Amino acid sequence: MTIRRNPPAKGGGLPSREEILAFIGREQRPAKIGKREIARAFGIKGPDRVALKSLLKELEAEGAIERRRKQLHKPGQLPSVLLAEIAGRDNDGELIATPLEWDAAQGPAPKILFHFDRRRPGMSVPGVGDHALIRTELRRDAGPREPAYGGRLIKLLDRAKSQMLGIYRTDSHDGGRVVPVDKRNLSRGEFVVAEGGEARDGDLVAVDILRSSRLGLPAVKIRERLGSIANERAMSLIAIHAHGIPARFRPEALAEAERARAPNMAGREDWRDMPLVTIDPADAKDHDDAVFAEPDPSQDNPGGHILFVAIADVAAHVRPGSALDRDALERGNSVYFPDRVVPMLPERISNDLGSLRAGEDRPALAIRMVVDKNGHMRAHDVHRVTLRSAAQLTYMQVQAAWDGLPGPETQALLEPVLKPLFAAYEAIKIARRQRSPLDLDLPERKILLKPDGSVDRVIVPPHLEAHRLIEEFMILANVAAAETLEARHQAFIYRAHGEPTLEKLNALSEFLASIGIKLAKGQVLTARQFNGILARVKGTEHENVVNEIVLRTQAQAEYVHENYGHFGLNLRRYAHFTSPIRRYADLIVHRALIRALRLGGDGLPELSAEDLAEIAAQISAAERRAMAAERDTAERLIALYLGDRIGTIFSGRISGVTQVGLFVRLNETGADGFIPAATLGDDYFRYDESLHALIGNRTGKMHQLGHEVSVKLIEASPFAGAMRFELLSEGKSVPLRNKKWGKRASRRDKKPTGGNRSTRLHRRQT
Repeated sequence: MTIRRNPPAKGGGLPSREEILAFIGREQRPAKIGKREIARAFGIKGPDRVALKSLLKELEAEGAIERRRKQLHKPGQLPSVLLAEIAGRDNDGELIATPLEWDAAQGPAPKILFHFDRRRPGMSVPGVGDHALIRTELRRDAGPREPAYGGRLIKLLDRAKSQMLGIYRTDSHDGGRVVPVDKRNLSRGEFVVAEGGEARDGDLVAVDILRSSRLGLPAVKIRERLGSIANERAMSLIAIHAHGIPARFRPEALAEAERARAPNMAGREDWRDMPLVTIDPADAKDHDDAVFAEPDPSQDNPGGHILFVAIADVAAHVRPGSALDRDALERGNSVYFPDRVVPMLPERISNDLGSLRAGEDRPALAIRMVVDKNGHMRAHDVHRVTLRSAAQLTYMQVQAAWDGLPGPETQALLEPVLKPLFAAYEAIKIARRQRSPLDLDLPERKILLKPDGSVDRVIVPPHLEAHRLIEEFMILANVAAAETLEARHQAFIYRAHGEPTLEKLNALSEFLASIGIKLAKGQVLTARQFNGILARVKGTEHENVVNEIVLRTQAQAEYVHENYGHFGLNLRRYAHFTSPIRRYADLIVHRALIRALRLGGDGLPELSAEDLAEIAAQISAAERRAMAAERDTAERLIALYLGDRIGTIFSGRISGVTQVGLFVRLNETGADGFIPAATLGDDYFRYDESLHALIGNRTGKMHQLGHEVSVKLIEASPFAGAMRFELLSEGKSVPLRNKKWGKRASRRDKKPTGGNRSTRLHRRQT
């Protein structure tokens, strides 16, 4: 990719700080700027490269530049494609947008002058409050007080202001009212129903907000009746509608799915005699990956293994540009709720043709991988095949067989299939330990429902060696897919995870220093070094809080078209290949492999870098949307589950600390609730950001992230997904830091003001 530049003449030694800053500021997208580009532009060679690295670190530590995705930017510089919220209008009535994801530590979010093509047929007109995928560019003609960026609409994602979910309540005076369930609208109070379909008292309804006068309640029109709120299934419905998750397929997409048939053997290898098996949770409805392993007979690889990972060939059924493909891209991924799944593809594909059912012929894209006795990959190749799964197994069945208790499903498979799988896994574990990916212990809770849909209990499923076996096989296959495509110079979408920002690392360093762990300021930590920190505190009183803070230090993984590595897995290149039934990114990778290796005519069409960037941004947004919807539903269900236990005492751990109070996560259910700072006791508590704690001015009592506490449930609001607790535990005593607190105190601070704070329910935003 060509970079436009005009630096000083090459060979002039190390450039000055001002020259580097001017160079980074002058360069415009789509060019990417890193140490290599700067060295090439200024002709820096040999020992001067080390000096350049040190200079760049100094500039980063000072905040003069920032590093994102291993690229250097001037602070506040925006990516070319991003998610934005239309925040308002300027004096000329033009729309102004701001990035949805912005680190407040960088200062105020940049403003974007928003443009859209009013002539495009069928395009919705965006308005204030809407979320959109937009393309940004620097405005050359921007004045000193004008937005530095312009943005053009790629896709409108939701209509935040004009639509709403609420509970319908009958009213003898004016016919009916709607009480919002979405937190964004709770402050607006009730709405009067002006028109719309029939609804019964207690129904969950979707409404359009109508314009109204200043007098009286605002009005709404009932657009759809979604069912009774007495049914727990309403909780997932709220999330589906509140987050704008597409829940209905287009008729033409359903018709395409019904017409789909299994492809014939033409152009495919016959793997039907290979005893590949699927291993999934007991309640899985689709089975899109199958595995097999055997010892490598080659004398050049003593003790080595050959691994086979076969993935359902969804590309054979979902052609680029088809109605199925358009629906899949819009959804981005499947969304999983305790009571339902909103699939990326219709059941005809996801649960039938794209599911590797035992004993049935199915098309697949498979990767054959050769590893040595220490689990290092020596070679790999991709095949388009027809397979016939030998068995449909669960994790519990496989684990029991490996533990010496095989059941009827696994007895005959133990020697020929399961033992070679675990032998290969033991080798892969050696390579994994040497690679040392980030090793955070993050138990996942699962909500179990009764037959009537109500919550039965919340459990933490055990993480078995059988789970880890499949995870490691899938990681290897994902790496092999990315390496294959890079070797063929085929564009595709990576799964990337960036390094922690310098600001977060400095905050971590400051906290670790308070518990006696010293890190050099500005030190760049690897995943292995993070693991070393976690190992140092394991079993100590600081274990919980350090795990929490290390987790919060990490960046969020995303899909990108330009690789910058996967920090958490400690891998240089990584792609999602193993779940095309439920992730559009994997379907892109499958199509890219088909095209690059000439495995058929249904490969990836010609796409520009901009096209891939748009797709990557869109499916990253869909992933975050799904995570938020799943989290909201879990919170609402647990609040409903605990609603009849007001006054009950629970044990938990402080999961968040803010200026206005504490968040506590219950050990029993994993639910989060809020404790207002005003209720913590007869003291004025100040927020210490470096310690992640609230500390009493007078008593020195400290409530810190990770502390074990006892709380009493005071209030539960199921539709807000929120709970309020009363803290029963005493804070830990710490020496009062008079100098620090004395400097921060003011006349206003001498008199505690906590008693006047609102104690309404709060919800942590993550």
